[in-house]
Amino acid sequence: MGSLTMTTLTIDVSDITAAKERMRAALTGKPQGCRFTFLSEEALLAMLTPNRWRIVKELTGAGPLGVRELARRVERDVKGVHTDAQALAKCGLIDRTEDGKLLLPYDAVRVRMEYRAAA
Repeated sequence: MGSLTMTTLTIDVSDITAAKERMRAALTGKPQGCRFTFLSEEALLAMLTPNRWRIVKELTGAGPLGVRELARRVERDVKGVHTDAQALAKCGLIDRTEDGKLLLPYDAVRVRMEYRAAA
């Protein structure tokens, strides 16, 4: 019988010190969850443009998809989807399978950005 565990990717913004602390904790066996961290809000927003976010949403839980099928699903041209998918794969946010399909192996994606006024 298959597992019913849902995997969630959290995309967030964190400074390098906090990211290193999480890595150290993970190396000691403390679960950190599935996380993809950008070092600034600007970097996150530059990577996750509205078109790229649509790609991430469509790939979530979908299994491997070819670029043409993905373009059909997001109602965009193949060249534009290919370019955006390359950027997402190059930064490591999505994977490419051995046969060239695109994959985001999570059932859910959460994006976290937070700003607090100085005390």
